[in-house]
Amino acid sequence: MPLHPLIRSPRRLFLLAASHPSAMLLAAQLLSLLLYPAMDATRDGRVVFGAVALVVVPLTVWVVRSSRSVNWVAWALAIPAIVLSLTAIALDRPGLVAGSAALESALYFYAAAALIRYMLDDHRVSVDELFAAAATFTLLAWGFAYAFLVCEALYPGSFTGMVEPERPRRWIELLFLSFATLSGTGNGDILPIGAQARALVMLEQFAGVGYIAAVVGRVIGLTLIREQRRRDR
Repeated sequence: MPLHPLIRSPRRLFLLAASHPSAMLLAAQLLSLLLYPAMDATRDGRVVFGAVALVVVPLTVWVVRSSRSVNWVAWALAIPAIVLSLTAIALDRPGLVAGSAALESALYFYAAAALIRYMLDDHRVSVDELFAAAATFTLLAWGFAYAFLVCEALYPGSFTGMVEPERPRRWIELLFLSFATLSGTGNGDILPIGAQARALVMLEQFAGVGYIAAVVGRVIGLTLIREQRRRDR
């Protein structure tokens, strides 16, 4: 059976990926979302997967914004985070995970800011910018989830849940809380009970409403204007 042209030609596959870097990032994040439950049961599994996932973000930011400052800032956050993650595994130092999570949170927020700037640069909505709108949402969700992880490490008992309320919340639970908060759907399974945790959740609620109103609303509006102009021709 003949192979698909994209499979036969790595150069075509590379060009397709380069033309839609936001789609690459979104696909990587959604794939990790499916894999996290299987790895969340062990600390090492989540840390290793997190370190690998960190490589995707700065590379995607570099593709979207071919700016030296963006590239170096992203790597300046990513490299120490990866080193801390691997050191935590090699030396069995769980305390280093909090430091890695703090850098990961900053990296995801920085990448989200870079994608928002990319989407607001002009008044034309490309296919990649539509993917960027979705990818930015997931970047924000990941960024706040890592911030929750740091909060839980610094202030034990910041979050509770219906199941085993006394134990620290796992990564997938904090990520679930982040998605629920950012999307405005809310949930009753995982709750912030510490003052610092509640402050972070309120910031995420504000960020979610602002992102949907300002960025997503603009992208949808420009897309509708483009379609209307096509009909008028």
